[in-house]
Amino acid sequence: MKIAIVKLSALGDIIHAMVVLQFIKNHNQNIKIDWVVEESYSGLLDFHPNINKVHKINIRKYTKKVSIFLIISELKKLRKLDSYDLVIDMQGLLKSAIVSKCLPSKLILGFDKSSAREMLASVFYNKTFKFDYDKNVIERNFELIKYALGLPFKTEIISHKLSFLHSNQKLPVSGISNIKKNIILIPGASYFSKRYPVEKFAELVNSMDANYLIIWGNDDEKLLAGRIKKLAPSANICKKLSLEGLVSLVAKVDLVIGPDTGPTHMGWAMNVPSITLFGPTPGYRNTFVTKYNKKIESESTVNPRKINKNDYSIKDISVNRLIEVAKSLLI
Repeated sequence: MKIAIVKLSALGDIIHAMVVLQFIKNHNQNIKIDWVVEESYSGLLDFHPNINKVHKINIRKYTKKVSIFLIISELKKLRKLDSYDLVIDMQGLLKSAIVSKCLPSKLILGFDKSSAREMLASVFYNKTFKFDYDKNVIERNFELIKYALGLPFKTEIISHKLSFLHSNQKLPVSGISNIKKNIILIPGASYFSKRYPVEKFAELVNSMDANYLIIWGNDDEKLLAGRIKKLAPSANICKKLSLEGLVSLVAKVDLVIGPDTGPTHMGWAMNVPSITLFGPTPGYRNTFVTKYNKKIESESTVNPRKINKNDYSIKDISVNRLIEVAKSLLI
C-alpha cells in the first residue's frame, strides 16, 4: 500500500503530525509513506527513516508573490507523481485540500466540515472523518490515521512514543556544558502575545544556575535574544541554526523552555524535557503532557477556533512557577 500525507506547514503542526509515522510502520512495515510539505519545512522530514519520499512545494511563497502561474505550476507537478492508494490531508485547510486533490489517487481522506479548520476543505475529499476540532491536535492526528489505516492502537500509546526527529549528519554542537545543566530558551513566536517576556527569561537565568542557550530564527528574535543577554550576561546566544542544526542541539540539552512554537515542540518530539508556556493559545489542545514534557498556562479562557492575539496573559506566568517546574524536570 502506498499513501501520501499532506501536512504543508507550520513547524509545530508538522511535528505534531509526524508522531503517527512510527505507529503506521509498527502496524505494517510494507506501507510506503510519502509526505507533501512546504519546501521551507522539508528539513524536518528529509531524513526520516519511515518516509519513502518527501515532495516539496512552494505554494506559500508563491501565494505571497501573488503568482497564480507559479502556483498552478506547483500543483501540476503533483499530478505527474505515481498514483497513491490513499491521500490523507492532515491539515484541514482549503490550501491543503486542493493540494490533496491534485495528487493522483481515487481516495482522498480528511476531516469533515465540522472538524476541519476550514469547512470548505471537506468538499475536496471523497471520504471524511469526524473528530472535534477543539480536541488535542496530536490526538486528532492519531485518530485520523487510525481511522484511515485501521490501526489497532489506543491513544495511550502516544505516551510511549520513540523520538522521531532525525538529522542527516552529526552536526557539531557548540556551547554545550559538561558541568552545568543545559537549557534552551526560546524567546520568539509567530506573534507577540505568544512570547514570554524577555525580562522574565532574564530573571530565570539570574535565579537558577545553568548553561542557558538562547535560540533565534530571524532578526526580530535575535534582538529579543540580545535583550535577554543584556539583562542576564551569563546567557549564551546561539548562532542561527538550520532545522537539522536545531534538531542536533535539542538532542544534546537537558531542558527546552519556550512558548507554543515549533522549536519548543521539538523537545516533546525527541523525548527531551520541555516546558511549554501558554497564553493566548490552548495548552490542552496544542501539546501532549508527559512525565518529561510539561505545560504552564495563563489563566485566560481560550477559544481554539478564534485566537485572541491581543491576549498578553502569558506575561502573568511567574518565574517562580517556571523555576519550580524546571527543577522538577532536571532532577
